[in-house]
Amino acid sequence: MSDDSQRPIIVRRIKKGGHAHHGGAWKIAYADFVTAMMAFFLLMWLLGSTAKGELSGISDYFKTPLRVALAGGSGAGDASSLIKGGGTNLSRKAGQVEKTNTPTQKKLLNLEAAKAESIRKEKAKLEELKSKLNQKIETHGALKQFKNQIKIDITAEGLRIQIADEKNRPMFNSGSAVLQPYAKEILAEIASVLNAVPNAISLSGHTDATPYSGGDRGYSNWELSADRANACRRELVAGGIDDGKILRVVGLGSAVLFDKNDPFNSSNRRISIIVMNKQTEDAVRNEDTKAAMTPALTEDAAKGNANAPASAPAQ
Repeated sequence: MSDDSQRPIIVRRIKKGGHAHHGGAWKIAYADFVTAMMAFFLLMWLLGSTAKGELSGISDYFKTPLRVALAGGSGAGDASSLIKGGGTNLSRKAGQVEKTNTPTQKKLLNLEAAKAESIRKEKAKLEELKSKLNQKIETHGALKQFKNQIKIDITAEGLRIQIADEKNRPMFNSGSAVLQPYAKEILAEIASVLNAVPNAISLSGHTDATPYSGGDRGYSNWELSADRANACRRELVAGGIDDGKILRVVGLGSAVLFDKNDPFNSSNRRISIIVMNKQTEDAVRNEDTKAAMTPALTEDAAKGNANAPASAPAQ
C-alpha cells in the first residue's frame, strides 16, 4: 500500500475566457476627424466672407511670403492691426461691428459729406433769396400789381424767376425785342435783390407757338426769343448787376412751353432768370453741358431787330 503523503498536490486553476481589450485609438481618430471638419468649415466660412481682392492678396502672400511681408501691399494684412497677415481685420464687420475703412475710403467719405453739406447750405441760401424776392413783390407797390406775372421756384439749376406776359399786358410789343416800361421796372427791382448774392446768372427767352411773321426771311421765334433775352440782360446790367455774373443768354423759341396744353397761351411768352447753383455754374464754365439751343445773338443784332414789323403776330 502506497503512502498517500508522498503524492504530489495538483491545483487546477480555471481561466475564464473573454474578448481582448481594443484600447482607445478610435477616440483619437474620431477627434482628428472632428478637428479636420471644423477646420474645413472655418475655411469655407472665411472664403465666403472675403472679398475677391483680399483673396488675391492672400494668394500672393503664400506665393512669395517673404517679399509681401517685407514690402507690404494688399497681402500684408490690415494696417491698423497689431498682427500682420492676410485679409481684413475680422473683428470689424459691417453691421454689428464697424468695418475697417482705408484712408482712401475715409477721404472719399469726407469729400462726399462736405459736398452734401455745401449743397445743403447753398439751397438754404437760395430759399432765403426766394423769400426776399417774394417779400419785395408783396410789399413793393410797383411790383405788387404785377405779381401774377412773376413766378419764382427752385429747380435743379438753382433759383428760377419767370416773368410772363398777360393777355392784355405783354412785356414786348408784337414781334419786337424792346421792353415795355413796366417790364424794365420789374427787372430793375429784381436786379437790386440779385446784386446781394455772388451767384452767376443765366437768361433765356421764350415765345409761344405762333409763327413769326416773315420767318421765311430767316428771322424766326428762335432769333426773337434770343433778342428778348439779350434785352433783359442789358436791363439787368443797367440795374447794377455785374455783366461778368451773366454766364449764359439763350433763346429757346417755343421749344419749352410753360402751358403745354395751350401752346398759344400768353404765359408761354416769358423771360426766365436763373440764379445758378455752384454745380450748374461749374458745368457752364467748363462747357460740360451741351444743349441743343440757338446761341443768343450779339447786342448789335438785337438792336438791328428791335424795330420788327408791327404787323407780326404776338409772340
